[in-house]
Amino acid sequence: MTVDGIKVFDATLRDGGLVNDFYFDDQFVKALYKANIEAGIDYMEFGYRASKKQFDPAKFGKWKFTSDEDVWAAIGEKDPRMKLSIMVDVGRTDFREDIKPRNESPIDLFRVATYIDTIPEACEMINYISGLGYETTCNLMAISKCTDEQIAQALYQLAQTPALAVYIVDSYGALYPKQTRKLTRLFHNILSPAGKEVGIHGHNNQQCAFANTLEAKELGAKWLDGTVYGMGRGAGNCHSEALLGYLDGKKYHVEPILNLISEWMLPIKQSGIEWGYNTSYMLTGLTNQHPRTAIAATKKKDTQFAEQLKFLSYQ
Repeated sequence: MTVDGIKVFDATLRDGGLVNDFYFDDQFVKALYKANIEAGIDYMEFGYRASKKQFDPAKFGKWKFTSDEDVWAAIGEKDPRMKLSIMVDVGRTDFREDIKPRNESPIDLFRVATYIDTIPEACEMINYISGLGYETTCNLMAISKCTDEQIAQALYQLAQTPALAVYIVDSYGALYPKQTRKLTRLFHNILSPAGKEVGIHGHNNQQCAFANTLEAKELGAKWLDGTVYGMGRGAGNCHSEALLGYLDGKKYHVEPILNLISEWMLPIKQSGIEWGYNTSYMLTGLTNQHPRTAIAATKKKDTQFAEQLKFLSYQ
């Protein structure tokens, strides 16, 4: 059951894994799975299925390379109230070798992540994975760096695939609600005639992830991403607890996520794992830049913010 066709999507293991190299305690993963079900979450993302030929398994936790076996071990018996997902990046996965037919897997949906210049490859992946029986969606990353013409051309191509939805991904945390409104209309106008829906994945560099998510929802976006306590790369994401609090009612319930924050997320944060809003991340969002400089500044505890802005302004 969904409310007004909304699908709330938990990306904690996947986006959160980018700040701890995907080393999550097994008990945390089980607790997250249970809390998401109790909260009414529609989809839970179990990390990436990255290529072990490109990434050294010794340097990352298992959710970088999520196997069906690891998912089964985490969930035990699958609960039909929530579907399961994995993300695959264009050019960073051996999708033809590492994805079994859906009837042999606990996974329901694969999200294909792509930049604007790899749309043909994304379409190929979507078609192949859909052919194995899975649901598919597409995450169009770094959307704030794309022109309307580029976006339209990409959406027309993606509209010809079996993908259920295409996501507006504010990778740099650069969007404001006004821009999100414009993008949601553009996505909807092209995708809706083809029977596709719009998703939103926000980053919180300028503390707009939640606002942008609500803005997109009000204009018809149906797939809404969040992470518990905002855990995600750099400034983090739209907080699941804020989104569920807003949607709270017969379908969605915020209390299980609040309990998870108390029991698990606060200790993870206190252990020294860093994510969330800070001034350096705000500056990369403000200048529409990749957060790599903010990540470096945060690690160095660099607080020369005016100098950081000056450097970013010339990039």
